[in-house]
Amino acid sequence: MAIIGAICPNIPGHLNPLTTLCSELQRRGHRVIFYQGPLAPEKIRSRGFEVRCFGEKEFSLEEHLKNQQVQATLSGYKAFRHTRDLIIRGVGLMIRQVPAMLRDDRIELMLVDQVSMGGGTASELAGLPFLSICNALMVNRDELAPPFFTSWRYRTDWIGRLRNWAGYTFFESFGRTLLRTLNELRRENGLAQFDRMSQEHSKLGQIAQQPREFEFPRRSIPENVHFTGPWHDPSARPAVEFPFEKLDGRPLVYASMGTLQNRQKHIFGIIAEACAGLDVQLVLSLGGGGKPEDMEELAGEPIVVEFAPQLELLKRAALCITHAGLNTALECLSNGVPMVAIPITNDQPGVAARIEWTGTGEMVSLSKLSTARLRTEVQRVLGDQRYRDNAKKLQQAIRSRDAISMAAELIEAALRRNPIPASSAGLGEG
Repeated sequence: MAIIGAICPNIPGHLNPLTTLCSELQRRGHRVIFYQGPLAPEKIRSRGFEVRCFGEKEFSLEEHLKNQQVQATLSGYKAFRHTRDLIIRGVGLMIRQVPAMLRDDRIELMLVDQVSMGGGTASELAGLPFLSICNALMVNRDELAPPFFTSWRYRTDWIGRLRNWAGYTFFESFGRTLLRTLNELRRENGLAQFDRMSQEHSKLGQIAQQPREFEFPRRSIPENVHFTGPWHDPSARPAVEFPFEKLDGRPLVYASMGTLQNRQKHIFGIIAEACAGLDVQLVLSLGGGGKPEDMEELAGEPIVVEFAPQLELLKRAALCITHAGLNTALECLSNGVPMVAIPITNDQPGVAARIEWTGTGEMVSLSKLSTARLRTEVQRVLGDQRYRDNAKKLQQAIRSRDAISMAAELIEAALRRNPIPASSAGLGEG
């Protein structure tokens, strides 16, 4: 039995897949401890994990709720920048407080979410090997793959490569403040400086819950990068009440804008108007972004709920209108459901671009979102069997492998290669 540590953002899109993977590790006899800010650790404990909190004096629940409310109203660059600024604040607390916890708990291997900057450095300071875990879309740079935060289409000509280079250059400039903060902390602790943020990715291994089939062709994929498939466990989801008796047999359109950027009521209004008059029944999940009774009257009399039993509804759905969060997209594909994506920020544009590239749906950008445009795309995807056929192909690819077991075996292989923590582990871009 090994003692394994885990660090990831304390939001559902990252916690849900990682806790599912770590449940498999505990089933195999390992002990897993999560290292988190002191915000709602009971959600992690309820799944049977130990939690060590850092930043308890520096963070408050009130501040966290305020940040959530702000994030829920933002989109595009402003939301991306807000996320970066929150990461910068957490990096210092993580690097200054977590290494001592890891040593005290006798951790043998760390699992660090690829976007949890500072987690690799904290592991290094504790003398521990670590793996990068891609719970969201992988962010690795490649000449042929458009940056993860763009909705750019895949193209291999010189224009596409130049465009991609410009996008990655912008991202490095955008993250310069974060890199500077990280390097200052590394300098304080006598560690080598990084030239790029990607140097904090694990050299030992990077494990993504993306299926390989849901990633653009790349110039090269390092041997330490592993695609598995989605880490979903329906049995671990809390029960959610839903009026199934109201479903009337028409093709079901399920719409959700996720649990973060979900306070933009006008988007829900456009979705309702776009589906009104079509021979479909719309279910709208607000994802905790509001109460159904607080919504203005919506066109077409959709079923509106604060939270929905998403996996159960996707089993019945003809189409999903989604913000293109990776978990929702993979849950759709796991059920063979095509999508219309309305990406908001972060990696959602990149997920939406992959939905289009795989032929499993279409995308409408926020800047072009209108009732008429969305209705056209909904009708297009519902009316063309090729979208569902392509979603079924991805469903078969996902079902062809046991993604959770594959990821767990990769982690156990890393443990066997590193039976004694090595202070040099984890350096390099990979």
